[in-house]
Amino acid sequence: MSFISYAQNYEDVLLWRALKDVPNGFYIDVGANDPELHSVTKAFYDQGWSGINIEPMPSYGAAFREQRPRDINLNVAAGASSGSITLFDIPEINGWASTDAEVAANHRAHGHQVVEHSVPLLTLSEICREHVRGPVHFLKVDVEGFEADVLRGMDFRVCRPWIVVVEAIMPNSRDSNHGAWEALVTDHQYRFVWFDGLNRYYVAEEHAELAQHLQLQPNVFDDYLTHHLDKAWARGKRLDQELKHAWEVSVQADQRATTLEQAVAASTARAEQLAQDVASSAARAQQLTLQTLQLQADLRQSEATVRQLDANLHQTADWGKDLEQRLLAVYASSSWRITAPLRFLMRRGENSLPNLARRAARGALRRAVRWLTTRETLRRVLLPLIVRSPLLSRLVSRGLHVIKQGSGPAAGAADVPHLQRELPQSARKVLDDLRRAQQTGQH
Repeated sequence: MSFISYAQNYEDVLLWRALKDVPNGFYIDVGANDPELHSVTKAFYDQGWSGINIEPMPSYGAAFREQRPRDINLNVAAGASSGSITLFDIPEINGWASTDAEVAANHRAHGHQVVEHSVPLLTLSEICREHVRGPVHFLKVDVEGFEADVLRGMDFRVCRPWIVVVEAIMPNSRDSNHGAWEALVTDHQYRFVWFDGLNRYYVAEEHAELAQHLQLQPNVFDDYLTHHLDKAWARGKRLDQELKHAWEVSVQADQRATTLEQAVAASTARAEQLAQDVASSAARAQQLTLQTLQLQADLRQSEATVRQLDANLHQTADWGKDLEQRLLAVYASSSWRITAPLRFLMRRGENSLPNLARRAARGALRRAVRWLTTRETLRRVLLPLIVRSPLLSRLVSRGLHVIKQGSGPAAGAADVPHLQRELPQSARKVLDDLRRAQQTGQH
């Protein structure tokens, strides 16, 4: 896993190269400023180290207490003696706060706002005597031009950091100021080993083997990443995951949209089919309505016809009853009974007097022929005579033919009431129709 660097000039990369084998080491950071931004100790804290953070600006105290609970966080300034000191803060630029009045004047000359704070002042020796209980693996000093006073308050005989890192240029400049304070370090058996363009690195003589790790600038073999790049990659991974998730959601949404489109298409087709069915049903209903109206009209016509027929039937029945009453009155009259013999003589048809006489003659002739045919002797006598006489032959043949063709009373005559036998056939038919019509009306 790559080392994550938070320091401004990769100081933590060089220090980690030399001290990575030390577990749970200890550091002192004078001018710690921010618990993360440009911090030389943040990467070591993440690796399990702890130490002392000295930062006089009150605004950073809460952040250190929250983010560095294992550390000793001091809101004081480190100097050559104890007391108090005026701190010159540049609010617009993080990390430019200084206790050096000349540095503050230079910032003012360049148009920057300077805010003065009075803060407690302690020496590094006092701080070490109170808080250090074991080896100090590195000391870092970055106090914007006040480095000489900090180093004057340090007793390297009491506390000997393995490595000392001191910012060596003037604020907002490339001009080195190490000549004013370097002897305060090297005179106590510390050897200068590296200048990175901003800081000078010193190694205690008793740990001279560490010098070999501090003689090259940070490079690819240190396998490090800046925390900005690490966070950018982390954001990129999160964005990739979010994009992947968004893509999956988009695909799912597209699938749902496709499913919905198919459902809508099916619903549309179903709706069209239903519309066609409704239209067909409406047409069928309209047709049935027309048929119903026609049937109602036909029914009304039939009812009118029935009423007319019923009226006609009642009228006919009334006429028939009246005719029958008249006929009965005629039958009951004295003149009808008096003229009965005359009607009998004058009647026509099958029951007329001539027809009755002819039927009686034919009956006598048939009986005579039967009688004669039953007498063998008479047949032998009469047949030769009849055969010799053409006239008799014709008479006998005609008589036999009459006998064969003759019939009794007219068919159905026996069923005719006695009073109606004297009426013409047409009158009888009218009476029969009237009786049938009356019977039908009663039913």
